Amino acid sequence: MPKRSAGILMYRRGNDGLEVLLVHPGAPFWAKKDLGAWSIPKGEYSDTEDALTVAVREFEEETGLHPRGDFRPLGALVQPSRKVVTAWALEGDFDVAALKSNTFELAWPPKSGRKATFPEVDRAEWFSPDEAGRKILPGQKEFIGRLMAIAAED
Repeated sequence: MPKRSAGILMYRRGNDGLEVLLVHPGAPFWAKKDLGAWSIPKGEYSDTEDALTVAVREFEEETGLHPRGDFRPLGALVQPSRKVVTAWALEGDFDVAALKSNTFELAWPPKSGRKATFPEVDRAEWFSPDEAGRKILPGQKEFIGRLMAIAAED
């Protein structure tokens, strides 16, 4: 059974059109990566957990904001790693300067025997759909297209 994650693609409408919120992973491996490195806030879940409940929890853990509103399903995508990511779109707003991510420990530097603490997410930003398409992990890009189709119907 492949691993599964659930997440939320938050979006807002502004004077310049639609914008989407993406987060950048905080681990040292990702520090200097930008294009193709961003993600929707998401996390893994087990067979006994409700995917939307996990998506809400993970969004809050990674951003510090408890998301509320009309969650619109974006379906699931199989990632290159074979992990299945299920997502929901949510219209809302988030002050990226207020980002408060949970942390994790990692042996760092590698093989040093020392552990360091890193934020799960080191930054969040609003992007136009075109820019988000360049920034997001390739396996999640289709979520932006699905959001655009939903937004066009509204």
